[in-house]
Amino acid sequence: MDYPLRNKWLKILTMLAVLGGLFATPPALAGKAPDFRLPGENSPVQLSQYRGKVVYVDFWASWCQPCRKSFAWMNRMQARYGDEGLKIIAVNLDENRAEAEAFLKKLPARFDVAYDPQGQVAEKYRLKAMPTSFIIDRQGNLVHANRGFHGNDEDRLEAKIRQIVRQSTVASR
Repeated sequence: MDYPLRNKWLKILTMLAVLGGLFATPPALAGKAPDFRLPGENSPVQLSQYRGKVVYVDFWASWCQPCRKSFAWMNRMQARYGDEGLKIIAVNLDENRAEAEAFLKKLPARFDVAYDPQGQVAEKYRLKAMPTSFIIDRQGNLVHANRGFHGNDEDRLEAKIRQIVRQSTVASR
């Protein structure tokens, strides 16, 4: 499927998810998280460079309304758990980087932002809606996936992050 058509399909699925909670919690992918290297704000972002950290990978786009809510929450999570080993990477899927940059001027990210305008990494992660996020443990394993971002997701996702960050900290001692 060509990328513009896929982008429109993601928009439709995202609207359905927002309206009906259709995609509340997808099954997590088993095994290792697919590695990626994408252009970032200042330098390339490569997932494997974060081995040893708990990584929250969030796929977003400037047109995605729930993404606006998730950015403030991700800033709080990075500030709250960064010293314990959490690293947030927000992967933008806008075809036009200027749209993403306009979004980021209004809602600055205090975490890493990477750009995937062709959707190649999104395909590896089998994206069906935006935002979709994945939690990856310190060994690089996918341990949780969440599709959409609803008000009740904040506490549940923070509890999962806290559990994985603290569990893996204790295990490494």
